[in-house]
Amino acid sequence: MHNLYDIERVVPHRDTLRLVDRLVAWDEDSVAVELRVPHEGPFSHAEGVPAWVGVEYMAQAIAAWAGCRARSAGREPSIGFLLGTRRYESRVTWFVAGALLRVEATRELLGDNGLGMFRCRILGDGDELATANVSVFEPPDAMAYLESTPQ
Repeated sequence: MHNLYDIERVVPHRDTLRLVDRLVAWDEDSVAVELRVPHEGPFSHAEGVPAWVGVEYMAQAIAAWAGCRARSAGREPSIGFLLGTRRYESRVTWFVAGALLRVEATRELLGDNGLGMFRCRILGDGDELATANVSVFEPPDAMAYLESTPQ
């Protein structure tokens, strides 16, 4: 059984930018997190949170997975980058405020260069609400990478 870290210890996002609430499970190839769709927040509307925000829910689940791997190796979590998504499909237009969502991500590919692809899905009440393949990049030294990137 892998250590279930507090979400704040594995996801670098803070305050209203952290959209996931709790680490549920993780292993060498996958992660599951939960979130309660907020009534108020940067993406909240009267109808709830738009389904396109699901891509960020998926990206933060992947960040939690990477953070868990770093913590288990005795390192601090690093900054990663969402590169894109393929085939994002949502069966809903809005995630209803107050709903409990489970976000799962499974590693499909992870290169030595930090590029990765994950198969993701969002579940609500056991129903699959959204799916996608998400591409990410975690450079070996994210801060050096950011500093070397032209502004």
